[in-house]
Amino acid sequence: MLFISSRSGPLRGVVRIPASKSHSVRANFFGLLSEGISEAIIKDPPGDAYAMSRVIREFGASVTINDDRWIFKGTGGKLTIPTNVIDVGNSGTGLFISYAIAALLDSYIIITGDDQIRYKPGRYGEPLLKALKMLGAKEAISSRGDGKPPVIIKGPIKGGYVELPGINSQWITPLLIVAPLLEKDTEIKIIDDPAEVPYLRMTLDWVERAGGKIEHDNFKYFRIKGGQRYRAYKYEIPGDWESATFVMAAAAMIEGSDVTLMGLDIRDSQGDKIVIDILRSMGADIEIKNYGIDGVRVISSRPLEGIEIDCKDIPDAIPYLTVLGTVARGKTVLRNIAPSRLKETDRPAIIKMELEKMGARIELKENEMIIYNSKLKGSIINGHMDHRIVMAASIAGLVAEGVTVVTDAEYHRKSFPTFYEVMRSIGANIIRGEEK
Repeated sequence: MLFISSRSGPLRGVVRIPASKSHSVRANFFGLLSEGISEAIIKDPPGDAYAMSRVIREFGASVTINDDRWIFKGTGGKLTIPTNVIDVGNSGTGLFISYAIAALLDSYIIITGDDQIRYKPGRYGEPLLKALKMLGAKEAISSRGDGKPPVIIKGPIKGGYVELPGINSQWITPLLIVAPLLEKDTEIKIIDDPAEVPYLRMTLDWVERAGGKIEHDNFKYFRIKGGQRYRAYKYEIPGDWESATFVMAAAAMIEGSDVTLMGLDIRDSQGDKIVIDILRSMGADIEIKNYGIDGVRVISSRPLEGIEIDCKDIPDAIPYLTVLGTVARGKTVLRNIAPSRLKETDRPAIIKMELEKMGARIELKENEMIIYNSKLKGSIINGHMDHRIVMAASIAGLVAEGVTVVTDAEYHRKSFPTFYEVMRSIGANIIRGEEK
């Protein structure tokens, strides 16, 4: 699929943001591991939620989906051996959590995913595989020896002491999820400053929601008692701040825009809610009604100004922040971008390469980007099978001269299934096309 976008006038309207992808993935796995019947309300479910429902069925859970109501009949940790290879689709978080789930079983289990999952650099999982071996796994190897899937796992892990780098929360979260269920106690030491802390906080919230307990020292050292059990939960998944950022950024970039987003909650642990502070600092007016539950309103009445932004805890923000930087006056500096290099793609490098096709002026260092005010022109953009690159490039087209064509547009469904409908409803000049 293609997205074809062109310069748009002011964006106006009220839209609903779908349920958080990160929460939805965790809802599935805690539904699998908990005792009894759990229930999650997942509005406009992201593609990753459906992918994970297929995964947890392979491990013994029952999943019933009635509109927005997802009912999980859990295993209480008594998993069944999958009858097939575990395919996580395009879910990176789901991939790594599946490694740890598989390691609970005394059986060989193969875990893989789509082309991007199997070949892109961000899917390197060697630190987690080594940690599983330290906790007692008999096997935890990449079939090609490069740390990427397909991966072969054989448990069972028992507990113990492990050390992990903190740059990628997706290596830590799986251990936090399974460690309370292990036979022995577990200690996890983060050997450097942890990045992506909001994702770790979200995982700990889910552990607590299901009745588990984890002690930690400022997310750098975790102590987990073994022999715990997860109980059933009921939870309505909040709106996805990561998806909301694309709508908010588009509204902030185009003067005269007035867009209200529904379904969000600033009290939630999602780190990307900091978009409010970022856009305010750049010059957008933002009104928050009842913690966002009754709406987050974005009004653009003046040009944006370039600022400096610490991105350590918001790695998924790099693509849209780079687009904002091309529109803002002066220069925008993104610091601590290294975690973003370990996602679906090396996002700083990819968004730089693609926006430079449109005339953007960007400097890229190992852990920093500098984006200068640029006059963008339409171009053909490779979406690189990365949902955030696809959506960022599409909103860049809304402020560019001429026509911008973005490939791999279908990948937006992974996190923001209603992106196209939402953007069209507020007046964005985006249409869909088919790749030949």
